[in-house]
Amino acid sequence: MRLSDCHNIDDFRRLAKARLPFPVFDYIDGAADDELTKARNTAAFAGVDLVPDVLAGVAEIDTSCTILGRRSALPLMLSPTAVQRAFHWEGERAVARAAEKYGLWFGISSLATRSIEEIAALTSGPKLFQLYVHKDKGLNASMIERCQAAKFDALALTVDTIVSGKRERCLRSGFTTPPRFTPASLVSYATRPRWTLDYVLREKFRLPNLDTHVAEGSGKAVSIAEYFNTMLDTAMDWDTAARIRQDWGGTFVLKGVMSAGDAQRAVEIGADAIMISNHGGRQLDGARAPFDQLPEIVDAVGGRIEIICDGGVRRGTHVLKALCTGASAASGGRLYLYALAAAGQAGVERALGILKDEIERGMRLMGVTRVDQLTTGRIRQRN
Repeated sequence: MRLSDCHNIDDFRRLAKARLPFPVFDYIDGAADDELTKARNTAAFAGVDLVPDVLAGVAEIDTSCTILGRRSALPLMLSPTAVQRAFHWEGERAVARAAEKYGLWFGISSLATRSIEEIAALTSGPKLFQLYVHKDKGLNASMIERCQAAKFDALALTVDTIVSGKRERCLRSGFTTPPRFTPASLVSYATRPRWTLDYVLREKFRLPNLDTHVAEGSGKAVSIAEYFNTMLDTAMDWDTAARIRQDWGGTFVLKGVMSAGDAQRAVEIGADAIMISNHGGRQLDGARAPFDQLPEIVDAVGGRIEIICDGGVRRGTHVLKALCTGASAASGGRLYLYALAAAGQAGVERALGILKDEIERGMRLMGVTRVDQLTTGRIRQRN
């Protein structure tokens, strides 16, 4: 299978599986417990039907919109995801360049493998930093100050990782950051020589936004679960979120909101946006899908705060359905991580090109010329 054989996100998943050692692939692909919520995140979109209009004159369409105060060429964001250097040696560099080419928002994680400063110098496109609140208050302050100095456009506080979900695939494979070669996985690494040579011979794996304060994840190999359970602040609460919003002073997002009540609290503390998200099904298995929760949250806070539907997006029509249901935009991680793992920057660009074509085609077939015409009248719940 080659990159040219990839025509949808699932094709990139198959190519990534062929090219990655199984512990690395299972880290991207896996989720918590029985992985029910991960499956629901995408399946939820099938519960709504699009209702097209015809003879609408769609020779010229405009797919752009404003997200978090900056113009985006599509109503789509690339969610922040951790340790991208493990999936392809270019990591966040490749994704940042592809996002800038397509005029999209791009986010990096606290656990990014490229520094805040490197990403800021690399792209002039809209950039979001995803903050994990650590027990080390000096580390939290350092990351916020570095993002301010680097002129990041927004900060997203992740609120659904007080403890780690039970990611059973990672427990079986022994995946850590940095990745370790274990006896059980040695054959898989040996039979993926391109990935293995890139990992061994190119620049050292590190977490440059953290390693000035902690060794875990860079100099000391740990599982993601161990990192979350020992390094993150389990005492984080609404007062913590309000203080971080004040310390940051810029566009502020809460990522991981799933209830209408929490969405209302986000409005009350002055957040500019929420990302309805269950962390890709990697935390609380059995939780609702973001798209299923979207109508309730829109009814509760719609118009007072931007609402980004995060997770499960695999098609351009999923983006259109999210907007018709009231979201300001849609976002996702695996939709570009599979492509990054499959072919680096070229893979991400091909994936974004496919999603762009699907959004444009879907709008034309629906008789829609602008994103703001995607309203509830364009969809129906499936019986």
